[in-house]
Amino acid sequence: MVTLDDLRSFVAVCGAGSLSAVARDSGVSQSAISQHIRRLERELGVPLLERGRRGVLPTSAGKVLLAAAEDGLRSIDRARRELKRLKTGELGSLRVTTGGTTLRHLMIRPLAAFRRKYPAITFDYVSGVSTSQCLDAVRADRADVAYVTIGGDDTLEVIPTVRTEWVLVVAADHPLVSQPAVALHDLAGIRAIAFASAARSRSQMEQQLAGHGVQLQYAATVDDWDTAVQLVELGVGQAIVPALWIHDLDKRRRLHALPIQELTPVTFGWAARSWDALPDFAKTFTVMVNGGIASLGPSARIELVT
Repeated sequence: MVTLDDLRSFVAVCGAGSLSAVARDSGVSQSAISQHIRRLERELGVPLLERGRRGVLPTSAGKVLLAAAEDGLRSIDRARRELKRLKTGELGSLRVTTGGTTLRHLMIRPLAAFRRKYPAITFDYVSGVSTSQCLDAVRADRADVAYVTIGGDDTLEVIPTVRTEWVLVVAADHPLVSQPAVALHDLAGIRAIAFASAARSRSQMEQQLAGHGVQLQYAATVDDWDTAVQLVELGVGQAIVPALWIHDLDKRRRLHALPIQELTPVTFGWAARSWDALPDFAKTFTVMVNGGIASLGPSARIELVT
């Protein structure tokens, strides 16, 4: 099988007009250079070099290969330089897909730090209102990584990072505030503000409730957790949300978050087509986001997944 070294040796011999000169400059034996040339000739089935009065010259077939090899090697060398710049963060873009709440709560500060570390990298936010929509964006190469609800079989490489409890967000004067936690049967009497019906986290939560014979009565449906919490504040209803998204609820004195008993925590994490194929700066961004989540404190009610 022809290798790049075969082509590079052939181009070098044509330029120098001598196998021995190329061997000397390369620090290898002349027989090693000859092997490169013979492998090319066996593969192509034509002689590529002939001896002239001034040394070794390409044959007619050799001239055709020489022109193609020079163009190809220049393109490959250019690509290698670009790939090196991509790997070191001197060039490239990072496309992240997730929900708007995740971007606002978990990625703004890491993004600022990322831009300081990699000023040449373009950051593109690809909006997604559900886990399936975000994963579709990664599969279709519209995004490099997704931060989503983890669960179910998938064709992508998924890395869980954090589990967080479900909580019920109510007005500070709601009758349930007097309880330390909410039992599942208490949820049957609330006017729930629902997340998008296609959201994986909602389907996971509803499956658990159905298993306990609880069916929610919905007052409204929204496409992000921040809107759900705002509607609670306006008296529209109550919201069942992952505690991670209301880690800063103490800023809203008129609201209260109650842990929900018996609901399995929801898991969030990253998804990519191939984790190993991601440039280093993309992995660095995920580490920055993970670090920010880990520092949120007890109000986020999180458990890190290692």
